[in-house]
Amino acid sequence: MIVRDVDVVVIGAGQAGLSAAYHLRGSGLSSVVLDANPGPGGAWQHRWPSLRMATVHGIFDLPGMRFDPPAPDERAADAVPAYFAAFERRFSLDVRRPVKVSAVRPGDDGRLLVESDHGVWRTRALVNATGTWTRPFWPVYPGQETFGGRQLHTADYPGPDAFAGQRVVIVGGGTSAVQTLLEVAEVAADTTWVTRRPPVFREGPFDQEYGRAVIAKVEARVKEGLPPRSVVSVTDLPWTPQYAAAAERGVLVRRPMFERIEPDGVVWADGTRQAADVILWATGWRAALDHLAPLRLRGEGGGVVMDGTRVVADPRIHLVGYGPSASTVGANRAGRAAVRELRVLLAAPGSGDAGVAGGAVQELGVAAGPG
Repeated sequence: MIVRDVDVVVIGAGQAGLSAAYHLRGSGLSSVVLDANPGPGGAWQHRWPSLRMATVHGIFDLPGMRFDPPAPDERAADAVPAYFAAFERRFSLDVRRPVKVSAVRPGDDGRLLVESDHGVWRTRALVNATGTWTRPFWPVYPGQETFGGRQLHTADYPGPDAFAGQRVVIVGGGTSAVQTLLEVAEVAADTTWVTRRPPVFREGPFDQEYGRAVIAKVEARVKEGLPPRSVVSVTDLPWTPQYAAAAERGVLVRRPMFERIEPDGVVWADGTRQAADVILWATGWRAALDHLAPLRLRGEGGGVVMDGTRVVADPRIHLVGYGPSASTVGANRAGRAAVRELRVLLAAPGSGDAGVAGGAVQELGVAAGPG
């Protein structure tokens, strides 16, 4: 089995992973980025085809390269990946793809073993930037398995045309839910919007002060070792002219969460029924950390106790794009912060071997794959 030695492995080439890779370039540490996607763009390359740049909240510049705003009607799934690809080229980042990491395990020499479908990397430190897109969250409700229509998650949303003439129940209170609701309402026979909590719309600015308050809510949970709520989940919905027009048309009528699902629709606690052909779960995502399970990083609260981007239980590991850094601006800062800490850690006496420039290759008997 070929094992490649490197100082730092970055898993994931989205905003957070690319930011970390950029700052690693001048750090004196050898590094490699492993990305499971077929091409540049992180999760953006998988966004639904009807998502246009006009409705994207904002893409913050990656470090060292400005993001020139594309045309408002350009597909987000085209514009952002093109920017990420140009960034990788400009800074000659060593991104290997498609490489799917199956597990990260403790090595017997103080290093970590990153196992993948393309071999094993032995590393002194790890920057995990796998985001959430591969772990859509599906709530469970009584009778869900009996539903005779179609159920899908936002991650698989194909665009509004697939719902023409159908009765659609959309579940979720975030921006993705509202955006898909507005699109589907244009073609569906009927739409019903359901949320667990009443949505909060904000007419004021989404400025730095507001952003800090939002991040603080998420950060408090990860410091306690609780599973993080997403940044989006604690952010109010922007009251845009588009939303105001939809409200006037009666589209933004929110109903509380139903109690159960039946073969032909959903039912509330008071017996009210809503017939449905489709249930669209716009219920968010969870952090994709299953490959880190062998490291036993989760605490009693079910989450990973964090100090900034650093895992408290193992300072060799940094999670970027996790918890409070799971936003485009937060991801940039997280990448820089993680590399700054790792430079100090790996330069300290007793931190392991000195740098392994270029990623030496050794033949070792290491079993790959989950075990």
